[in-house]
Amino acid sequence: QVQLVESGGGLVQPGGSLRLSCEASRSISSLNTMGWYRQAAEKERELVAAHTRYRGPNYASSVKGRFAISRDYAKNTLFLQMNSLKPEDTAVYYCQTVLNDVDYWGQGTQVTVSS
Repeated sequence: QVQLVESGGGLVQPGGSLRLSCEASRSISSLNTMGWYRQAAEKERELVAAHTRYRGPNYASSVKGRFAISRDYAKNTLFLQMNSLKPEDTAVYYCQTVLNDVDYWGQGTQVTVSS
């Protein structure tokens, strides 16, 4: 199994930046795909970005060109760099992965974009 702990959320003005981190309790070299999801109030959870070990990243169309997902294998950490933030990016952001066909999720970190 694996535990995922997110950090880095907060309040930011429109146009600002944040970097989210997701630290895993085990080596992420064994995790084929890791992703970031978000859930806004009264909306369904949606995929924001995913990083596959041998195929690299892919993004939701709403964040392409503004967000960047990456892994630091030495630190067992997944990152989400978020630039040019918009009010509609406000949500709880979750880190996710699959290990041995089991879904694992972090506890989430709140991102609020507001002036």
